[in-house]
Amino acid sequence: MINVPMDMDYRSTIRAAAVAFLERHQGEHLGDQGQFIQRTINHLMHSFQVDKALALRLVCEALGDLAEINVRQRVDLNASAEHTVVITDPVRGCTWSVPVYLIYEHLISAGHGKRITPAS
Repeated sequence: MINVPMDMDYRSTIRAAAVAFLERHQGEHLGDQGQFIQRTINHLMHSFQVDKALALRLVCEALGDLAEINVRQRVDLNASAEHTVVITDPVRGCTWSVPVYLIYEHLISAGHGKRITPAS
């Protein structure tokens, strides 16, 4: 049996809380990563009484976890239609149907995404 310090359970729990916070709020900070990181640090400090240095370290680790989570979602082209995009997350076993107008309204018209102009 490996003797794991109590500190590792605490760090894992706080890191998981950071990942959950990042997942819930990532759409609110598409243009300002620094503000997003600071907001997450503040959340850990206030909600869990984590000191700033540890909060920063755990948020950086959690951002790596979030990056792995964010690349596993896929558009299901077979299930999608002209006005609806179907997104799947095979690890979680989840599927979402998103109307195209919501993607446009919340992302494109808000200035997120890259405009692709057809070649002339």
